[in-house]
Amino acid sequence: MNTFPSTFRGLQQLMVQLRAPGGCPWDIEQTSSSLMKYFLEETYELLDAIEENDPILIMEEIGDLIFNLVFHIQIAKEENHFNERSVFEAIIKKLIRRHPHVFSNMDLKKTDEVVENWQKIKKTERKNSSLSILDGIPKTLPALSQAQTLQQRASDMAFDWETITEVQEKIFEEIEELEDSIEQQDKEEEIGDILFSIVNLARWMKIDAEFALRKADKKFKKRFEIMENLAFKRKLEFKSLSMEDKNSLWEEAKSMHKNIQERIDLNKQPTDHY
Repeated sequence: MNTFPSTFRGLQQLMVQLRAPGGCPWDIEQTSSSLMKYFLEETYELLDAIEENDPILIMEEIGDLIFNLVFHIQIAKEENHFNERSVFEAIIKKLIRRHPHVFSNMDLKKTDEVVENWQKIKKTERKNSSLSILDGIPKTLPALSQAQTLQQRASDMAFDWETITEVQEKIFEEIEELEDSIEQQDKEEEIGDILFSIVNLARWMKIDAEFALRKADKKFKKRFEIMENLAFKRKLEFKSLSMEDKNSLWEEAKSMHKNIQERIDLNKQPTDHY
């Protein structure tokens, strides 16, 4: 049985063997493009592990993600595009260049100043100085994250509402436009505008819209599962219940879920040791 050192180099050696003649047919067939969906899946699995605050699961998912990165590097090496040294050299140079307040004499004390200077440096790094401030935002970002990034970039250029009241009023304005729309295509557009406006409100409140919606999704899932379980234990056919009965189960599930969450939060609180 082959053994590999528990290091980045060991993982690279394993990857080479998987891709070598006589290795794994599946691994040999993969390309950077074919690996995209797996990379995305592993990224979301790591996010789930972080949300669950499970250190062991986080460790495992980080390993899966690193393996995906090693896979991409190996393919690039085989195609003579770049190697791991090129990757590390590029990121180290970039981080030093974008942290002049750490690696040179620039005096930046506040986080906002650091972020503003980071964006300025990024813009000077672009080959074409006429490129938009909105360039470089990944097209594959989840829609809520992409919207919030677009809005923040625009705000950095002083294109923003002056007060949060205006942001809230814009939401109601978009809802009115939805109510006035007739064609399905127009309704779709107005729904998009409403979502975009709500994301902007989240940005003004310094809330990550993507994370907030993920939390809401998770809460709904937990409560719905409790509701289903209550119906099952009472030998009720959930789908056939009246809406009134379903609402009653939902309120019961909400109360149970809140109690469970309160106990979890209580257990997370630090205890005093005397």
